[in-house]
Amino acid sequence: MTTVRVEVWSDVVCPWCYLGKRRLEHALERFEHAEEVEVVWRSFQLDPSFPKGVRQPVPELLMKKTGGSRDQVRAMTAQVTSLAAEEGLAYDLESSVMVNTIDAHRLTHLAKKYGHGAEAHERLLRAQLIEGQTLDDTGTLVRLGTEVGLPEEEIRRVLAGGDHIDDVEADIREARELGVSGVPFFALNRTYAISGAQPAEMFLSALHTAREHARTSAAEPR
Repeated sequence: MTTVRVEVWSDVVCPWCYLGKRRLEHALERFEHAEEVEVVWRSFQLDPSFPKGVRQPVPELLMKKTGGSRDQVRAMTAQVTSLAAEEGLAYDLESSVMVNTIDAHRLTHLAKKYGHGAEAHERLLRAQLIEGQTLDDTGTLVRLGTEVGLPEEEIRRVLAGGDHIDDVEADIREARELGVSGVPFFALNRTYAISGAQPAEMFLSALHTAREHARTSAAEPR
């Protein structure tokens, strides 16, 4: 029985999203009612205006955005890299390439259709942030999709057309309606929210609170 539904808005090029994902998972490992929790991954684009077909090394992108030097950018990314390492994630942000993520998100929605949405999201985050793979490349997306159990021909058909664009846009529109301006963003039963890659203890506390609230509400006379 699902008592707590955790909806997570995330972008697959977002280092804080992968960190937040791991911290949520570590909280769930300690939550004695984890079998009552359903986690739903939703799409979000940090920069939907980033041009399709353009590939830019993340260090160059950050230098341009911040006006900082390469050494300054390296120091900035070292912070999140260190935090990720504490959660068992070996980031290589020097090798990460920024792309428009619409096709990667369309792939995750195809994966949901086969019950592999969570696996696809995890695989894409790892490919981007640890392995330095390019997530707007059709061959790369086909290979990553087949790794999580999706049929190759269907992946190619979806990527060649416009399937699941509406699903991605619906997730992003819903996030905006909820007031989400950045990710990761976690909504528990649409009653409690956590913004950012907060410590596992905060997720654990929120899970207990959301479960208790849901059980109390269910027990109230109607």
